Amino acid sequence: MTEDQRFMSRCIALAQLGAGTTSPNPMVGAVIVHEGKIVGEGYTSPYGGPHAEVNAVEAVKIQYGEEQAYSILKQSTVYVSLEPCAHYGKTPPCADMLVALGVNRVVIGCEDPFGKVNGLGIVKLQEAGIEVEIGVLEEECRFINRRFFTKIKENRPYVILKWAETKDGYFAPEVPAQVWISNKASKQLTHKWRSEEDAILVGTATALIDNPMLDNRLWTGKSPKRVLIDKSLDVPRSHKLFVDQKTDLIVFNEQKTEWSGNLKYIALENFDMYLPQNILYQLYLMDVQSIIIEGGHRTLDAFIHAGLWDEARVFVGDTMWDRGIVSPRLPVPYKEEIQVASDTLRLYYR
Repeated sequence: MTEDQRFMSRCIALAQLGAGTTSPNPMVGAVIVHEGKIVGEGYTSPYGGPHAEVNAVEAVKIQYGEEQAYSILKQSTVYVSLEPCAHYGKTPPCADMLVALGVNRVVIGCEDPFGKVNGLGIVKLQEAGIEVEIGVLEEECRFINRRFFTKIKENRPYVILKWAETKDGYFAPEVPAQVWISNKASKQLTHKWRSEEDAILVGTATALIDNPMLDNRLWTGKSPKRVLIDKSLDVPRSHKLFVDQKTDLIVFNEQKTEWSGNLKYIALENFDMYLPQNILYQLYLMDVQSIIIEGGHRTLDAFIHAGLWDEARVFVGDTMWDRGIVSPRLPVPYKEEIQVASDTLRLYYR
């Protein structure tokens, strides 16, 4: 691993500390290096707050005082996992800040495809005479912002499928009932994932049978927006989804559109036609960057058959049923296996 790769690897680790807080902005990490030593580092604050580069520069100022910090910065290399922004949004352009500071060199993991950046940050740095290198650990830098890139390029949220199945490939019992397949460690991990994504979706059958809350009570951080597919509004208002109104509950149906506080009904015309596409587009318009699909077989299959999924996280429990509803089938093999106590977690990518 080269020195540039080593410092970029640190940027990636920092960026991931912002998981679940930066959306709809990307997760970015920045490291400032002077004479081979890290003198400041930072990652993107929760949405609306300072970007990674600003936080890294502030860390240098705190460490060395403003006067010495400016001298150090002029002789430093700034590593950043994503191209510095070039436009005014919630905060001023980071590229302008780096130009004003007169940093010596900027190493960028990958370019930002957002229309108001898309190479303009790089151009600003180069026109100011700053040495710029692009593409260090590019694949890894793109992977951590796969949600952001999907939303920008495909005009839809990044879709994560999640379910549990038995060792012999069964997903649910033949007679509808709530039966746990995965263990407690896997359940807690699932709640961690919920804290990292913008939304979570289930269908009518899952809501009726499991009566879920769809929060992340077993982890820290925010709970996701809850999304329910309920064509005929069959789920009673007494169910937990409706009782807990701390986060948005978005109900896609064919009967009414009505918004009241955190409860949002959205009626879809021709409900059964292109349902996954219509749901994802509506969520995109609501600035949802990522969603976990935790529904039943019918819901999961709808997204799989539409080709509207990006990754799947499948827990294989330490149990055999011999009979039941066969679990969904994906058109690709799993890429990775991770042991979670007695369960095996299989990760798939489309």
